[in-house]
Amino acid sequence: MKKIILACAAGMSTSMLVSKMKKAADEQNIDVLIDAIPVSEVSDKVNENEIDVLLLGPQVRYMDKQMADLLDPKNIPHSIISMQDYGMMNGKKVLEEALKLIK
Repeated sequence: MKKIILACAAGMSTSMLVSKMKKAADEQNIDVLIDAIPVSEVSDKVNENEIDVLLLGPQVRYMDKQMADLLDPKNIPHSIISMQDYGMMNGKKVLEEALKLIK
Protein backbone atom coordinates (compact mmCIF):
# COMPACT_ATOMS: atom_id res chain seq x y z
CA MET A 1 0.00 0.00 0.00
CA LYS A 2 1.35 3.40 -1.01
CA LYS A 3 1.09 6.35 1.36
CA ILE A 4 0.23 9.72 -0.13
CA ILE A 5 0.51 12.74 2.15
CA LEU A 6 -0.95 16.14 1.37
CA ALA A 7 0.51 18.98 3.40
CA CYS A 8 -1.01 22.41 3.86
CA ALA A 9 -0.91 25.18 6.43
CA ALA A 10 -3.04 23.43 9.04
CA GLY A 11 -3.92 20.09 7.42
CA MET A 12 -7.59 20.99 7.20
CA SER A 13 -8.02 22.75 3.86
CA THR A 14 -6.91 19.64 1.99
CA SER A 15 -9.33 17.29 3.77
CA MET A 16 -12.01 17.66 1.09
CA LEU A 17 -9.43 16.95 -1.61
CA VAL A 18 -8.29 13.85 0.33
CA SER A 19 -11.90 12.60 0.35
CA LYS A 20 -12.18 13.07 -3.40
CA MET A 21 -8.84 11.32 -3.95
CA LYS A 22 -9.96 8.37 -1.80
CA LYS A 23 -13.19 8.13 -3.80
CA ALA A 24 -11.22 8.12 -7.06
CA ALA A 25 -8.87 5.43 -5.69
CA ASP A 26 -11.81 3.27 -4.61
CA GLU A 27 -13.45 3.60 -8.03
CA GLN A 28 -10.22 2.42 -9.66
CA ASN A 29 -9.46 -0.28 -7.07
CA ILE A 30 -6.19 1.40 -6.13
CA ASP A 31 -4.89 0.48 -2.69
CA VAL A 32 -3.51 3.70 -1.17
CA LEU A 33 -3.52 5.50 2.13
CA ILE A 34 -4.12 9.22 1.70
CA ASP A 35 -3.88 11.71 4.54
CA ALA A 36 -3.68 15.47 5.04
CA ILE A 37 -1.36 16.97 7.63
CA PRO A 38 0.02 20.38 8.52
CA VAL A 39 3.45 21.05 7.01
CA SER A 40 4.77 21.26 10.57
CA GLU A 41 4.25 17.47 10.89
CA VAL A 42 6.00 16.43 7.66
CA SER A 43 9.37 15.96 9.34
CA ASP A 44 7.87 13.52 11.88
CA LYS A 45 6.16 11.50 9.11
CA VAL A 46 9.41 11.33 7.15
CA ASN A 47 11.36 10.18 10.21
CA GLU A 48 8.75 7.48 10.81
CA ASN A 49 9.07 6.38 7.15
CA GLU A 50 5.37 7.02 6.62
CA ILE A 51 5.50 8.80 3.26
CA ASP A 52 5.77 7.45 -0.30
CA VAL A 53 4.97 10.83 -1.87
CA LEU A 54 4.29 14.32 -0.54
CA LEU A 55 2.05 16.83 -2.25
CA LEU A 56 2.12 20.42 -1.04
CA GLY A 57 -1.01 22.52 -1.13
CA PRO A 58 -0.65 25.63 -3.30
CA GLN A 59 -0.94 27.87 -0.23
CA VAL A 60 2.37 26.49 1.12
CA ARG A 61 4.27 26.33 -2.18
CA TYR A 62 6.82 28.68 -0.63
CA MET A 63 8.01 25.69 1.45
CA ASP A 64 8.98 23.63 -1.60
CA LYS A 65 12.74 24.18 -1.12
CA GLN A 66 12.53 23.27 2.57
CA MET A 67 10.57 20.10 1.71
CA ALA A 68 13.10 19.23 -1.01
CA ASP A 69 15.94 19.53 1.52
CA LEU A 70 14.07 17.14 3.82
CA LEU A 71 12.74 14.65 1.27
CA ASP A 72 15.38 14.41 -1.46
CA PRO A 73 18.01 12.67 0.72
CA LYS A 74 15.42 9.98 1.47
CA ASN A 75 14.35 9.68 -2.19
CA ILE A 76 10.79 10.67 -1.39
CA PRO A 77 9.15 12.34 -4.40
CA HIS A 78 7.24 15.57 -3.87
CA SER A 79 5.37 18.16 -5.84
CA ILE A 80 3.05 21.13 -5.50
CA ILE A 81 -0.62 20.50 -6.26
CA SER A 82 -1.65 22.64 -9.21
CA MET A 83 -3.76 25.63 -8.25
CA GLN A 84 -6.38 24.61 -10.81
CA ASP A 85 -6.72 21.00 -9.60
CA TYR A 86 -6.75 22.19 -6.00
CA GLY A 87 -9.37 24.85 -6.66
CA MET A 88 -11.59 22.41 -8.58
CA MET A 89 -11.00 19.70 -5.94
CA ASN A 90 -10.07 17.33 -8.78
CA GLY A 91 -9.24 14.29 -6.66
CA LYS A 92 -8.84 11.99 -9.65
CA LYS A 93 -6.22 14.23 -11.30
CA VAL A 94 -4.28 14.82 -8.07
CA LEU A 95 -4.29 11.07 -7.37
CA GLU A 96 -2.95 10.40 -10.88
CA GLU A 97 -0.16 12.93 -10.35
CA ALA A 98 0.78 11.39 -6.99
CA LEU A 99 0.91 7.89 -8.47
CA LYS A 100 3.10 9.09 -11.36
CA LEU A 101 5.57 10.51 -8.86
CA ILE A 102 5.76 7.20 -6.95
CA LYS A 103 6.59 5.14 -10.05
